[in-house]
This record gives sequence, C-alpha cells and structure tokens, in this order.
Amino acid sequence: MKPKHILVIRLSAMGDVAMTIPVLQQLLQQNPQIQLTVLTRQLFAPLFEALPRTSVFPVEIKGRHTGIQGVVKLFKDLRMNYQFDAVADLHNVLRSKLIRFLFKMAGVRSGTIDKGRKEKRQLTTKVDKKLIPLKTSFQRYADVFNSLEFPVVLNTAQKAFTKQELPATVSSLFVPHKMKICFAPFAKHKTKMYPVEKLKTIINDISNRVDCQVFLLGGGKEEAIALNEWEKEFKGVINLTGKFSFGDELAIISNMDLMLSMDSANMHLASLYGVPVVSVWGATHPFAGFYGWGQPDENAVQIDLYCRPCSVFGNKPCYRGDHACMEVLPEEMIRKKIISIINN
Repeated sequence: MKPKHILVIRLSAMGDVAMTIPVLQQLLQQNPQIQLTVLTRQLFAPLFEALPRTSVFPVEIKGRHTGIQGVVKLFKDLRMNYQFDAVADLHNVLRSKLIRFLFKMAGVRSGTIDKGRKEKRQLTTKVDKKLIPLKTSFQRYADVFNSLEFPVVLNTAQKAFTKQELPATVSSLFVPHKMKICFAPFAKHKTKMYPVEKLKTIINDISNRVDCQVFLLGGGKEEAIALNEWEKEFKGVINLTGKFSFGDELAIISNMDLMLSMDSANMHLASLYGVPVVSVWGATHPFAGFYGWGQPDENAVQIDLYCRPCSVFGNKPCYRGDHACMEVLPEEMIRKKIISIINN
C-alpha cells in the first residue's frame, strides 16, 4: 500500500522546531504507513536528518516565498514536487493558515495546533493568575496528528536521538575522564537571562573543579564576541560559539554530560539527546508547556513570586521594573543543582 504522505509545517523559532522532533519520531514509529515532508527553514534541516521517511522542504522566507505572492509560489512548489494526503500545521500563523487554505481548496485535509491562548493568558495575567501546568507543546503537536487520524501516544522516557560522533576538531579538545559541562547563558529575550556577573561566579566555581571541563555555547556574532571574552577570563573554559556548523554543534551537544541553559533553544536541543539540563527560569515558567523533553521537574531552577510568570515567551518588559525573578534567584540554588547532578 502506498504510504500516506503528510506535510508538516513548523517554521521558526529553533526551540519550537526542536520540540517537534520527539513527536515526529514517535509518530513515525507508531505509524509505519506514513511519510513526512517538513516545511521549515533550511538552517533547521540537520534536526530532521536522523528521522526515517522524512524529508525537509526549505522555505525561503526572505526570498522566493516572501509575502502573499510568495506563499502562493510556495504552495505551487509543494504541489509540483509532492502529492500530500494531509497537512499538519504545527505553527498556526498567517503564512501557514494561507497554505492550509490553498491545500483545502485542492481537496487536501488539514489539522492545526491549538495554542491554548486563553489558558496561557490566565497563567501570565497580573490579576487572578491561575498557576497550573498547561498542556505541553509536545502534546499539542501530537493532538494535531490525532485529529488527522494518525494516532501518537507520547513516551517522554524515550530519548529522541542517541549520542553522535564528534567532529575530529572537537574531540581533540575533550579531556578524557572529565565531565563535559556546557553553559548556554543567553536567550532571545533579556527577561529570560540570568545576570551575567552572577552566572560568572558559577562558571568560575565549576571550571575550577578537577573533575569538570566547561564549554560555552551561544548564537550570533554578538554572543560569540561576549563568550570569547569569557573564555579569556576563565582558565580552561572553551568557547564553541560560531566555530562549527549547526550539525556539528548538535553532535557536540549530544556528547555533553550536563548543560546549564536559560529557557532557550539550547535546553531543547540538549533534551533531544537525553542530556541533563539545569534550566534557569525567570519571566517564563515551565507550566506554559515549553519545558525540555524528558527533563525532570526538579532540574528547573526558579523562585516563587506572585508575578511569575508574566510572559509566555519572555518578550514583555518586567512590569515591576526590578527583574526580581532573576536578580533575587541565588547563585547557590543553581550551583547546588549542578553539583548534585555531577555527584550522581
């Protein structure tokens, strides 16, 4: 029987795209009669390389597929290359809605993600906040396929990927018999970032342990410049930022024994490989459904404040003006969590 072919739409951002991986992996395992084509950015293609029966169709957001006319071209490009049985919209934005509409007009059924905007507003509101765990993004993705009658039951104990072979240029940097710890100190929004000077005290402590080797990882030119200065400041600390392809960075992350990150893409990338992640939370909260795949709840470091969370994505300024969720969070809480994982 000819496999059922599903178009999966999930564009930006990297963390959201990474969260599709364990869902698609288990979908393919539980439904051997289907194949997938993922519509996403070319940058993210390495994430999908290990998935069976899966191809990536790169969208040119700033090129051929810009604007409404570009979306129409994108639809025609897809129709020219593939014959789809269903469309799974895991993004639900204007571009993906238009693609869904065009496929509907062509007789192709579709399902779309319910982002749970109402309950997320109740979670982040200033008044009558409802601080309860919401459905995870993983389950929201799975629900789309369930609605299309391609059932998937998620098992968070199952790693998405196994450890990859290190590039030769990196393996020479690894000191044998030491724990490899990666610090990913940055996030897209400042309200999700721990104060630099406080974080530096933790890096200094961990890098001075004889049983540990510390690496730094960020993204973009500005972060690379900042982390180069940190590399000079701390003896034995190695900055990996901007020196490798995204595919090589994934291999490097897979070989880490521990990562410290903010609520950011690096938390999700490490989680795909079952790497323990100590994640630091400020304006955002794991209850919003964006916690790392398979990460124990106790690995999230945070403090209780009446105002938390004030944002789903961390893209709103602190209305108190003091960023207390991060400024008041003691370094010792983070340090103790890191050391407890090292000792275990």
